[in-house]
Amino acid sequence: MDQTDTMSAKGGSASGGKKAIIYTTPTCHYCKMAKEFFKEHNVAYEEYDVATDQTRRKEMVDKSGQLGVPVIDIEGSIIVGFDEDTIAKELGI
Repeated sequence: MDQTDTMSAKGGSASGGKKAIIYTTPTCHYCKMAKEFFKEHNVAYEEYDVATDQTRRKEMVDKSGQLGVPVIDIEGSIIVGFDEDTIAKELGI
């Protein structure tokens, strides 16, 4: 069973309706920063804990080619790590 945390944007999304998927681990500081960024900008996202979910871990590696987290998928655009400028550009915010 995968652990999913879905955040819904209230009153519209600052990201123009784009949704993000974030692959995380419980102890990842940059993962927490990325999730806070999404919350601050009302970005809907799904979170997958790759420390416990092997299927999602494989999916993450297939997309990014590595095991480092966070890996962020914004409608097919893959971002490895918390790069605020790149994330904002991909979201159009």
